[in-house]
Amino acid sequence: MADNQDTTSSSAKLRDVSKQINDIMGLLRNQQDMLRQRGINLPSGSIDNLRALKKRLDTLQKTIVDSQQELKSLRALAETTALINSAQKTGEVLNQVMDTVIALTGAERGYIVLKNADTHELEFRVARGMDQSTLDGSKGMIVSKTIVNTVADTGEPVLTDNASKDERYESQESIVGFQLRSILAVPLKVRDEVLGVVYCDNRFLQGLFKHTELDVLTAFANQAAVALENARLFESTQARLHEITELRDRMMNLFTSIASGVLTINEEAQILVCNATMAEIAQVTDVIGKPLNEAMPPMPDAFYQMIDEVRRSGTQLTREIVVTINGKPRDWTVIASPLRGDHDTQGVAMVIDDLTEYKKSQSQLVEVRRYLPEALVRNMATLDITKIESQERDITAMFADVRGFTSFSENLEPEDLMRVINKYLSIASDSIGLFEGIVDKYMGDAVTGLWNTQLNPQLDHANRAVQAAMQLVLDLHAMHEVLPDDERLFYGIGIHTGEAVLGNVGSKGRKEFSALGDATDVCKYLQEQAGPGEVIISQATFESVSDIWECERCTEIVREKKGYEDVVFYRVLKRKKGSSTALIDDELLALLAADEDD
Repeated sequence: MADNQDTTSSSAKLRDVSKQINDIMGLLRNQQDMLRQRGINLPSGSIDNLRALKKRLDTLQKTIVDSQQELKSLRALAETTALINSAQKTGEVLNQVMDTVIALTGAERGYIVLKNADTHELEFRVARGMDQSTLDGSKGMIVSKTIVNTVADTGEPVLTDNASKDERYESQESIVGFQLRSILAVPLKVRDEVLGVVYCDNRFLQGLFKHTELDVLTAFANQAAVALENARLFESTQARLHEITELRDRMMNLFTSIASGVLTINEEAQILVCNATMAEIAQVTDVIGKPLNEAMPPMPDAFYQMIDEVRRSGTQLTREIVVTINGKPRDWTVIASPLRGDHDTQGVAMVIDDLTEYKKSQSQLVEVRRYLPEALVRNMATLDITKIESQERDITAMFADVRGFTSFSENLEPEDLMRVINKYLSIASDSIGLFEGIVDKYMGDAVTGLWNTQLNPQLDHANRAVQAAMQLVLDLHAMHEVLPDDERLFYGIGIHTGEAVLGNVGSKGRKEFSALGDATDVCKYLQEQAGPGEVIISQATFESVSDIWECERCTEIVREKKGYEDVVFYRVLKRKKGSSTALIDDELLALLAADEDD
């Protein structure tokens, strides 16, 4: 704010000096003839020098005004970055960000057009006017679809200061019919993939948009594209979860109803036994009595080498092989045992399982672990998250928020900001997962975790949450050792144990597992009382962990909040000596003790 006032004051002073120079130049011109009549001449170049000085002052004033506008744009972009990473719905975020862009660029209207994920057709998602009103799409969007399609196809921005006279677009009906003048459009792009287009225009003013506005809108579009991509990834994860659940059901049916394939050959490698399951696995019929290499699909060399080794050694062997059947690879596990006669091996018996579907499911589970909490993946065998019913449970909730992040983010480029905050979100998620908690939500620079839900039932959930919080404190100190000083931030952490309603919330098209109730509300209030690097717990949590953790009751209120006047809370100091149930090691105790001494 002080910088803005200084800039405005300097600009006003420059205007005053420029006006005074104008007055002096006018006075000299008016008196020049009179002075000459009296034999007095002005110093050589006086008026020219004044004129040059005024030109320099005008240039300096314009530079200051441009810098002030650029600073305003950068600050608005920083606020927009925090907004996009908030917990609001994507539509609400896009509306608010579009209002910001219109205010910065002076556009009359702004639109966001997105590609349909299925049809790849462009669809209008946000339409806003200068007065922040939502434009009525039913009357048709008054935009240049030519420019929108060009940006979507090429992935390059378009800037025109007078579209009706721009040779690129002057023949387009939309430009002529709607009398469009200033137009600015940039792509929403993530990893070279165009998700949509941000479009701004003004039908009345030409030359409204410059490269400064183009840079601001491009930066906004990059952030908006990240938010949209995150939402799409979340929806994709839900769809993948549904597929994995169906796959689990199919696997259960498969292993309970179908036995292994059995194939037996004699010493001449003719097939003696082939049960129905084996025939189905190999997709063969009428193979009894036929040579193995003719009756079966083309088998890899490793299969026949295994049979020869079993005959030669007389021992059982197990191999995994890949067999191509009807052009598709199948993963088989083969257990081969010798058929013994009186003195030697007379044949080989094989038990064969087709594990193609199982391996595919394991591969999918590995992929799903990238997006889903570990506790949820482990419980897939017994729980169907898409059909889980709401339930009231006694849980422990943790709310961790990065201190000073808003002011910290004002000095970073968007790419650097995302890099830094992802480090802090990752370390918080790892701490929650280490003690089998579920990451409930990411809210900008904040993370929430849950213990003792239907997905991760635990008797010692309060202690696990405190352990996770203290582990996060330890991990932050470790990470700070390799971070530059200007990137070192701390979490403030609140924990509460209480009742909450847990289940799937959302619409038919999109749902998420979440918790509602006092447990989540109180822990958010507690984190507001926590200073950088502090862990604040409620009375209920304290009663569950007081025999393990040394705590002190807090009497000061950092932030008063209506309805929470009677909440009692404690600051966690360190683990009590001899408490064997805690999992935090002595390294953290020494670190926390050093902080207390400081």
